[in-house]
Amino acid sequence: MSRVLIIESSARQQDSTSRQLTRDFIAQWQAANPADSITVRDVALNPLPHLDSTLLGGWMKPQDQRSAEEAQALVRSNELTDEVLAADVLVLAAPMYNFTIPSTLKAWLDHVLRAGVTFKYTETGPQGLLTGKRAYVLTARGGIHAGAASDHQEPYLRQVLAFIGIHDVTFIHAEGLNMGGDFHEKGLNQAKARLAAVA
Repeated sequence: MSRVLIIESSARQQDSTSRQLTRDFIAQWQAANPADSITVRDVALNPLPHLDSTLLGGWMKPQDQRSAEEAQALVRSNELTDEVLAADVLVLAAPMYNFTIPSTLKAWLDHVLRAGVTFKYTETGPQGLLTGKRAYVLTARGGIHAGAASDHQEPYLRQVLAFIGIHDVTFIHAEGLNMGGDFHEKGLNQAKARLAAVA
């Protein structure tokens, strides 16, 4: 049995393409893997604080020197990293906002990219500790950006996932959604077909 962790980040609850792709992913995954467990964390509905001195204090200070706020920040971060550590498959639903990921997803990443927990520094450089996991990234984009200089989503997410040891990453892009004409339907259908082939 595998454990799947899904991170939703779309600010839109209705008519969200990335959420639609997530629903399709869950249905297809459950049909193929009925014994697997799926956990969904929605960082848009329940946003996390951005990285600040309180969270850094929770990470870096000895237990007896942490304030109550720092201790609580550490509890929250531990909960998030525990979810990632336990997961076999990670799914990031990431609409493109201003050429990159939502700030809510960035805040989640800032909580789980933790030295000594999900990566470590060695004499030869950083080493990811989440080896053996797979990741899927479901994106929704108003324009067409895959492979272009305007795409700051895929290169960034590939880098941070590799940094923590996740190298088996599949991107599924729904593109051209706001371009009018047949672009929306074509982009969505292409994403759904790709999703059906890999999930």
